[in-house]
Amino acid sequence: MIKRSEVREAQAKAAEMLADVGIELTAEERENIEVAELGLGELERTGLELVVYVNTDRYCAKELVLFPGQTCPEHRHPPVFGEPGKMETFRCRWGKVWLYVDGEPTLDIQAQVPEGSEEYYTVFREIELNPGQQYTIPPDTLHWFQAADEGAIVSEFSSTSRDEFDIFTDPRIKRIPKIEEDV
Repeated sequence: MIKRSEVREAQAKAAEMLADVGIELTAEERENIEVAELGLGELERTGLELVVYVNTDRYCAKELVLFPGQTCPEHRHPPVFGEPGKMETFRCRWGKVWLYVDGEPTLDIQAQVPEGSEEYYTVFREIELNPGQQYTIPPDTLHWFQAADEGAIVSEFSSTSRDEFDIFTDPRIKRIPKIEEDV
């Protein structure tokens, strides 16, 4: 669970990071930045911030903001409603992000698996994305990603996003977290 004040703080930090690299948001977009805290209570370490520009029954475009060292944990986008699951292309806009997918494991990965969650990370083929580089993840493919020390901004272009159906390796994760009002 995350407090409303923590959501607002994360939204402001994400909006500032986007503005610093020249990605302007409308007031409505700033107010609606999704803070995916994932129910673990460790947003600075595990989670991400998202700006959804469009998400229709045909395609989706988002900005993913990762704070320094922040990790989006291992998950996949399974088939939903007879469709094959989300295919997504990540294009790094700023910073550096390490993406991990199934395949031949990289011997010395650069990311740090969040302490206490090691058993929930199983794919270790490393793809380093720097500004201007991109990678396409096929549907229903296990993957996770982490920002380097300065953080990262990644544009995501994909088929329809149905985040509520994402399957995380870590059973503790709640994709749609509960927000607690400040007292």
